[in-house]
Amino acid sequence: MVGQVSDSPPAAPLGPQDFTKDLVRWSEALAGIARTGLGFTQSLYEQERFEEVLHVAADIKAAADDALEVRREQDHFVQEWMDSVGEGVAGYVTPKVAIGAVVGNEAGEILLVQRSDSLVWLYPTGWADIGYSPSEVAVKEVLEETGIDCEPLRLIAVLDGQRMGFTRFPMYMLLFHCRATGGTLQAHPLETADVGWFRRDALPSTAAGAQWWAPMAFAAIDGAPLDTMFEPPRDPIWRGRH
Repeated sequence: MVGQVSDSPPAAPLGPQDFTKDLVRWSEALAGIARTGLGFTQSLYEQERFEEVLHVAADIKAAADDALEVRREQDHFVQEWMDSVGEGVAGYVTPKVAIGAVVGNEAGEILLVQRSDSLVWLYPTGWADIGYSPSEVAVKEVLEETGIDCEPLRLIAVLDGQRMGFTRFPMYMLLFHCRATGGTLQAHPLETADVGWFRRDALPSTAAGAQWWAPMAFAAIDGAPLDTMFEPPRDPIWRGRH
């Protein structure tokens, strides 16, 4: 994970797992192009071509699933993609947007939630809701998931979930650093199994992705100067290093 650094060391050679992640990303990129085309075109000929592209994208995704030992049929992907096709602007396919919040307290601890579905621990996150600004979503999600009131201080990361490898569908995450201002710890009855404050040397063993977010999170909580982190463009931009 790198941020605004132009003289970073050479990237390590890609392994089979990296290539599988690229297969997933390529299939979703193709499917997005085809679904956007289906949402705008009025030509029956072009509709047929775009649907054919969807089938090719499904073949690629199914091959990636085979490598990951997840068995789903190509027709499942095609139908899922076709069901999401809209018209006009609504048909322009874009990544989903999630909002995350690194919340610190006066003791220098971080607020984490245990997800009820996976039981892994992570900073509070949620989908961006229509009608709210990103920082408002951060405040709302923290309160709903943990019972803690907070104040957003700065945006510390803009992440591509697929490129980072923690989602298999197109998703961007905006990660805010926030300061706790009040409230009482209370887990959401449906979304979280547990909540708590944790020191940097006592994170849960099942904290998801802590190897990349913990140093950045605690640097923010400590008040260290931080540039907003993001992945630099690849060369060529979308195809990776293959």
